[in-house]
Amino acid sequence: MTDMGAFREEITAWAAGGPGAPARQLAARLPVRAVVLLEGPSDAAAVDALATSRGRDLAAEGVCVLPMGGAMSVGRFAALLGPTGLGLRLTGLCDEAERPFYARGLARAGAAQAEFFVCAADLEDELIRALGVTRVEGLVEAEGDLRALRTFLRQPAQRTRTPQQQLRRFLGTKKGRKIRYGRVLVEALPHDSVPAPLDDLLTSL
Repeated sequence: MTDMGAFREEITAWAAGGPGAPARQLAARLPVRAVVLLEGPSDAAAVDALATSRGRDLAAEGVCVLPMGGAMSVGRFAALLGPTGLGLRLTGLCDEAERPFYARGLARAGAAQAEFFVCAADLEDELIRALGVTRVEGLVEAEGDLRALRTFLRQPAQRTRTPQQQLRRFLGTKKGRKIRYGRVLVEALPHDSVPAPLDDLLTSL
């Protein structure tokens, strides 16, 4: 495990009620300068894939990409990592619907100035719109998931959804699929078509 991976695990354990000393020691030794707070591992896969495509090693730059295990954890992580905790710079992605919740959580943690980048629905929706339905369907086929997609589309609940909505729903129907496609979709993006929230996040680091 890399040192940054160890730091990520210690922060997660600390947020779950464990001791904070190991995370503090790692933060001082690495050193860590910024933490990217993300709702889940699929968002982290997308951020890591974009960084790699641009020749960047975020861990080597002192940036920890941290999936929180759900948007409702933002206040707890911000309290540990921001001004009232380790004093690290905080940034990340959130969905438009969760923007008020993030604002309240960050404010309570003394991190109201933290800059977060907002996706309209979620990051998968941003990526599907950037690539287009036809291209995403081609990627699904290349990944060996076309049969599963066709079975999914035959469900009655999908008939009233747009193709983009259908694809977004499909990505979340199997454990691990969103994580895999977080990487696959980003790697397929033309350089000039990266969704603004993701592009702006990486540029800000």
